[in-house]
Amino acid sequence: METNRANLVFIEDMEFFATHGHYDEEKYAGTRFSVNIYLWTDTSKAEKTDNLDDALNYQVVYAIVSDIMKNTKSNLLENVASNILDTVFTRFAQLQKAKVMISKLNPPMGGKIGKVGVEIERER
Repeated sequence: METNRANLVFIEDMEFFATHGHYDEEKYAGTRFSVNIYLWTDTSKAEKTDNLDDALNYQVVYAIVSDIMKNTKSNLLENVASNILDTVFTRFAQLQKAKVMISKLNPPMGGKIGKVGVEIERER
């Protein structure tokens, strides 16, 4: 009986300048964001073949995250995270589970705050 393996592929500390936010100042001036994404998939075929075509290509994942962060506008980080998850699940049929963490760095909240953010996780 074959078991369904789920191993972790991840990209951490991606940084982007973007204009997501509820307030007009955020939409106009923009700010820096940090994104981490964790992807659970069966890596057994790639382990044996050593072929990128058999792996979950994290360069493609980076391109998806970069495009959404830089080229969309959302009021809420929850919406940005959901868009990223929707897209990676659509692109990678072998993806079993994914988690994305988005942090807004130095948010304009009237005091010294390092970051605020969301973490959203989904399973197929």
